[in-house]
Amino acid sequence: MSTKTTDRRSARERLLTAADELFYEEGVHTVGIDRVIARAGVAKATLYSVFGSKDELIRCYLTARHAARQERITRTLARYETPRDRLLGVFDVLGESFAEPGFRGCAFMNASAEARPGSAIEEVSDEFRAWVRSLFVELGQAAGVPAPGRLARQLALLYDGATVTARMDRDPGAATAARAAAAALLDAALTDAAPAAETSAEGTPAEGTPAEVALTGGGRA
Repeated sequence: MSTKTTDRRSARERLLTAADELFYEEGVHTVGIDRVIARAGVAKATLYSVFGSKDELIRCYLTARHAARQERITRTLARYETPRDRLLGVFDVLGESFAEPGFRGCAFMNASAEARPGSAIEEVSDEFRAWVRSLFVELGQAAGVPAPGRLARQLALLYDGATVTARMDRDPGAATAARAAAAALLDAALTDAAPAAETSAEGTPAEGTPAEVALTGGGRA
């Protein structure tokens, strides 16, 4: 009984490793099941007994990607001493991943380009993106930002933009540019917090800094 469990676990690991390599390199729908099982060295029946369907294999592949990215960011940010450095450190993690030889963009963006509305891909990708935004909210709060939700949205735009630029333009330095922009936004949010609060108290709506307006699409025509 224990031998069967061990064999099944081993097959699951081999299938997930093969799926991770092939799906990320070539696309979740471009790669067929036969190629995954060939690389994993298991029978087709084993794949279906472990995952039930290709869709579930894709879900597990993306879930594993999410867990790996979350663990990598959490581990890296623990090295920074201040809340400000930890927030900006997210972009250092991006820079490390952009410089890796096998970098092919964001696995969730790539998979979502092939996804049907309401699919498992969309569900797992939504969970990942919600985690990124919540991470920036938490880091912004720790840094003393009075409106962390607004800053988190701006930083998520930088996060996404840097990832697309690194992939499409083959420019690992996109992370450095995004980090500098994030630092400017963070400093502006902290510096302008008190004046914005005073203005709002007097009954005049606070409009945000020029940098904030530009990144959130605000401003007047």
